[in-house]
Parts: sequence; structure tokens; C-alpha cells
Amino acid sequence: MNAGGDPDRDDFGLPPIDIEIPDDARELDRDVQAYQRELRAVRRRQRASRLRGPLTREGMALPLLAGCLILALITSTLLIMFAADQTGMPEAPAHVTSQPAPKKHPTASSHPAASSHQAAGAIGGPLPAGQVVVDGKTVSLRAITGSRPAVLTLVPRDCRCVITLRQLGTQAAQARVPVYLVAAEGGAQQLTRLAAQAGQGSAEVAEDTSDILFKTYGQPGVTAVLVRPDGSVASVARLPQPRLATALRQLTSAKLANR
Repeated sequence: MNAGGDPDRDDFGLPPIDIEIPDDARELDRDVQAYQRELRAVRRRQRASRLRGPLTREGMALPLLAGCLILALITSTLLIMFAADQTGMPEAPAHVTSQPAPKKHPTASSHPAASSHQAAGAIGGPLPAGQVVVDGKTVSLRAITGSRPAVLTLVPRDCRCVITLRQLGTQAAQARVPVYLVAAEGGAQQLTRLAAQAGQGSAEVAEDTSDILFKTYGQPGVTAVLVRPDGSVASVARLPQPRLATALRQLTSAKLANR
């Protein structure tokens, strides 16, 4: 500025600007706040542009390409699966019957008739070779039932199973199937007393002196071995068994069919 207070000529060719310098810096607070607001607005616009970047025309290319690749992979997998079904390979049989091991008989379900190919002691096969003692007489295990169905009930020592034996006797009587209570060696007298307490005085008490039944079918608790009229093992169940009455009736039906 010249001595008269008017804007002096600028040698650099810039337009004249009036500059006012306040005496107190606090008067610039509003200008500073406005400048900071502008900076914050610029930062917000920058953040928003970064967020919207993938949704713009150029940013959608990569997600769209990834989606197309995933869809193509799923489609090719389904085509391979359907093509494998049309190769003409034979299907596996719907029901495959496996022969369980002699000592594993968890349920009293029905099984096919006896076959010469079934092992002794297995479900569907004959009783194992052995002897039991009935009324002081040694009897062949396979001949104990004769030509009638029977239930060989294996009762362990010190068995607190009066209720179980009573229920078994009631179900067997309704199905008209005789019951043999089988004790381990040396336990015949104890089992006779237990049978009397359970009301099974008419049941035959046998002693497995050869330990063949307990080795073949023994399970924790009372075990029932259901034998068909032809001497084959129909099923083995741990008592109490809710479906035992049905299995007993099936033994009776098998007897009538053999006549």
C-alpha cells in the first residue's frame, strides 16, 4: 500500500487484495472452524467413494466374475454326479443280511429259517454242541428241546431278577412255549429257589456244566435264547425285552407251519 492508504501497484500482475489482520487472533476462530468443517467433509466424501467403489461399473467386475466361476463349478459337479448315475453300474441290494458273531445278539428280532451254511450257535444255525444237566441227568443240548420251540434262559449267579423271570413265565405261558432256566455250573440249587420265588416252579432248571451256553450267548443280566422247533436259534435277547412276546408267538407259528 502507498502512503495514502490505497492499494499500490503490484509488480507481479496479481489483482489487488484487501488483507485485514485482526488485532486479536481469537477473531479467526470462526474461520478456523469453517476450514476444519470443510476438511471433514472432504474426508467423508473420500471414505464414501471408497465404500461405493466395488459397486460402481468398474468395481462390479471382480465379484461378478467370482460368482460366475462358483456357479460353473456347481453346475459341473452336478453334471458329473448325474452322469455317474447313468453309467449302468448295478445297484447294491436294498437289504443286506449279515450274519452276526455267535456272542453278539442284542435284540430278539426274527431271523430266517435254519440253513446248513449257518455256523453252530449263530442266529439261524443249530444250537452249539454241548451237554446240560436236568434233574440230575446229562442231556444233549441239541436234544433238550426235542421237536418243540423253547426258551433257554441264562440266569447268572446272585441274580436279583425275580420280576424279570415272572414276566418271562407269563409271556411264555401265553404263547405256550416251554421255558428252561439255565444256571452256570454249581448254581442249579440257587436257581431252583429263585424260580420258586418267581412262580416258575413248572420251568425246567438246567445246569450248564460244559459252560457252552454262557460262553456263546452270555450277556450281562438275564439272556433268553429262543429256539425253533427244528432246533435252530431264532433270536437272542437280553431281558427284559419289550418285543419278546411277539418273538414267542412267532415260535409258535413256526411250530404250526412245520406240522
